[in-house]
Amino acid sequence: MATRVIIVRHGQSSYNTERRIQGRCDESVITEKGQADARQVGAALSSLTFDAFYSSPLQRALQTAEIILSCLASPPKLQVADQLMEVDLPLWEKLQKQEVQQKFADDYRCWKEHPDEFRMVIPSADGSSKDHFPVLALYEQAKQFWQDILSRHQGQTILIVAHNGINRAIISTALGISPARYHSIQQSNCGINVLNFFGGWGEQVQLESLNQTAHLGVSLPAPRVESHQKTTAPGFRLLLVRHGETDWNRASRFQGQIDVPLNDNGRKQGAKVAEFLKDVTIDFAVSSPMQRPKETAEIILQSHPGVSLQLHAELSEISHGLWEGKLESEIRDVYPDLLHQWQVAPETVQMPEGENLQQVWDRAIAAWHDILTNAAEKATQSQFPTGLVVAHDAINKVILCYLLGLTPADIWAIKQGNGAVTVIDYPQGREGIPVLQAMNITTHLSGSVLDKTAAGAL
Repeated sequence: MATRVIIVRHGQSSYNTERRIQGRCDESVITEKGQADARQVGAALSSLTFDAFYSSPLQRALQTAEIILSCLASPPKLQVADQLMEVDLPLWEKLQKQEVQQKFADDYRCWKEHPDEFRMVIPSADGSSKDHFPVLALYEQAKQFWQDILSRHQGQTILIVAHNGINRAIISTALGISPARYHSIQQSNCGINVLNFFGGWGEQVQLESLNQTAHLGVSLPAPRVESHQKTTAPGFRLLLVRHGETDWNRASRFQGQIDVPLNDNGRKQGAKVAEFLKDVTIDFAVSSPMQRPKETAEIILQSHPGVSLQLHAELSEISHGLWEGKLESEIRDVYPDLLHQWQVAPETVQMPEGENLQQVWDRAIAAWHDILTNAAEKATQSQFPTGLVVAHDAINKVILCYLLGLTPADIWAIKQGNGAVTVIDYPQGREGIPVLQAMNITTHLSGSVLDKTAAGAL
């Protein structure tokens, strides 16, 4: 049984509204909006049962946690964990962000562009000084947190309320994302994340969802544009969607490149995605040419007349070769060792008369770069355009692994539900570092913060 961990960032704080650097300063408190949003989180989580609840000791997190706790039907004891404290930025605390950018321009640029190399030289009372690497220290803190709690809560459901920086670090250390990509995942105030651990520290883990905000009445997190670079290319947003359900998804039958259409539920899911995105301006759209993503994209675009759909063959699903059309039980009868290898070391598997993951990776990433080129061209014509990309489970997973600096070996660490929406921003243009604003949003399908879509084969 998996250990489920739900991670929440604290509600809007007084320092957030003033755009001040908070770090470990404990003067900031949550605002009325922060309190209201915390109650919304509590309502969204009220149907779940938690075995343990941990909070940072800093009051903006603790206040948020106490409000959420009051909304739970069977609340566990709230435990304070120092390892959930925010990133330590002693030389910047209490300063406004703009002031930091002006007074510490080079350091701030390093913080944003090379967070793993960023250091502060901290003076001591005796006249000496020491080097402090805030992000590297935060990642070590996050690893220690996981090592301390996972062994105590195997198979249980845990709730965590903490901060922007430490949340990024605990998510990143769980998945093996480098500190160099510290700014590549977003954490909105009162955003919800879900991680599933299939064992202890260092064993298999899955990011089920990242930075859900629909419970706050915000379908998609707002784009964030940074001004620390001297020259900035026009930015853009891509919405990556997995196709709706098919009968073979429901039966857990391997589809691959067999052109299975959507079932009735899949078409309903497409309509719910269309409703979810109806108020989002979509400037262009790309899909795999296979029936299930193409029909999903066409349903979504019914709410966006005038946007033509481009088809990209390299976004087609992985070829499972001789496995296609078969149930997992049928594959196990003929290929027991290879199926086990696919489950534990997918990057090593050559599908019989099909593809391996490196081949899928190469063509999917080539297609993604084609899409980026198209998006960059649109960005020169309009401000922060948005593109829709509809594809498949394996394709979406390898794209997301690539964006997070992971490898084909990590595809099981990424969840992609039928009809799920993922939000990727390129605030500095196609050559800049992408930001995963939200991943695997499925609340529009079931109303739950948990992904309840079919867990069927690829």
